[in-house]
Amino acid sequence: MDKRQAIGSWLSGPRAAAEDMGVDMGYRGQALGLPESGPGAIASLGRRFGALFIDWGLCLLVGWGLLSGGDARAAGNWALAVFVALSVLTVGTVGATPGKLLLKLRVIGEGGVRLTLPRAVLRSVLLALVIPAVVWDRDTRGLHDRLSRSVQIRI
Repeated sequence: MDKRQAIGSWLSGPRAAAEDMGVDMGYRGQALGLPESGPGAIASLGRRFGALFIDWGLCLLVGWGLLSGGDARAAGNWALAVFVALSVLTVGTVGATPGKLLLKLRVIGEGGVRLTLPRAVLRSVLLALVIPAVVWDRDTRGLHDRLSRSVQIRI
């Protein structure tokens, strides 16, 4: 085996290595009954990170300008509180934060149902803890989405 191939498989992750061995993993979202592409498909990581950065920027602006009195050190803590509140209120009601709406994403429950408020609270709190959000499954859903039985889709 060529060392470059071994390094490439390590960098690509276990999914790429399994597919190279002939394992059919299917497409992202297939096990959830979602389409492979287009509206209703699992959102790409780029769009999800973009929406997160838009929402975080908005929360930093609100935390710094309205709540921290201009104190930059306190603005981050206020931004986190605003982020959790924004996420609970918007995902729990309309299914998307402002950043998700701008990038045409929506959070739904497994099975295509609207996410209930308690599940939106669980998802938001776990997202604020960060670690559950960076532990992904084969559908690129974070642990916060798995535990709240939600999925981010394109609209």
